[in-house]
Amino acid sequence: MLVIPFIALALLVLLVFLLSDTPARALYFFFAGPFRNVYSFGNMLSSAVPLILGALGVTVAMKAGGLNLGGEGQIYLGAFATTAAALAFSPLGEAGAFLAAAVGAFSSGVLCAFSGFLRAKWNISELITTFLISCSVIPIVNYLVTGPFLDPETSLLSTRKIAENMRLPLILKPSSLSAGIYIALVFVFIVHFFIERTKTGYEFRMAGNNEIFARYGGINVKLNTVIAMAISGGLYGLAGGISVLGTYHATIKEFSSGLGWNGFAVALIAGFYPPAVIPAALFFAWIGAGARIAMQNTGLTFEVASIVQSVIFFLSTSLVIRDIFVRRRKG
Repeated sequence: MLVIPFIALALLVLLVFLLSDTPARALYFFFAGPFRNVYSFGNMLSSAVPLILGALGVTVAMKAGGLNLGGEGQIYLGAFATTAAALAFSPLGEAGAFLAAAVGAFSSGVLCAFSGFLRAKWNISELITTFLISCSVIPIVNYLVTGPFLDPETSLLSTRKIAENMRLPLILKPSSLSAGIYIALVFVFIVHFFIERTKTGYEFRMAGNNEIFARYGGINVKLNTVIAMAISGGLYGLAGGISVLGTYHATIKEFSSGLGWNGFAVALIAGFYPPAVIPAALFFAWIGAGARIAMQNTGLTFEVASIVQSVIFFLSTSLVIRDIFVRRRKG
């Protein structure tokens, strides 16, 4: 997995030389742009927060032998549920913000747990159900955002903004970086401890390595499948909630587009090892931030970043899918 970022960077340099009239200038802004001032650096770190939480969600599911492909819808649902709860709990202040984030995580956790239940009960592939349910949830949330919850006072297709006393404090102003980054880092530790140091985490790892062996060892694989998928969806939902409480302060229509898949790619680069999620998310966020800054200052288009991210996703996925089939063949 470690060689994949280097392949991506080599491809990036090649594309810049092929597509830009001023390649040296474009590369400078691409590589150094996110670090030139507090605003750019803070925004880059802010964009890494949902990637960290989403990658942790993928990691938990993968450790238990499952794959959660519904991150797009789960982030979106978590964001909307958090927004609706925050609007309702605004008199509670900070306690209301905590409850709102919990509601968002719980909503997406239940959604993903349903896919785990289908896998445990009827052996229906969670790859299919998480993806299809996610695709079904997105238009429903779109209707709620642009219909009953639409803010008539803004030109954006978004809900009303949550109260100021519900928002996470900002760091590195004037960037959008909030205290949500601390929450993301704490959850990296929590997830790592849970997987490596708890009985349930051990059962997840055993089931993920060899489901048949785990069953013969007395592990309730079906129950753990549901629990793992619930945690996975909950972390994705928390990513959406933190995006609302810390960055957007409302649910903007389809703001989560691409976040679910990018979080999946971050988990792949990290090799499903929670501490490695942090540098992997920063790497992915840096590519996106660098592309935006290069686009603003040169003739380079943002699609270059999309191509590089797609190559990372393709290379990482091919290795993981290969490992999954080898493991299941042995089982």
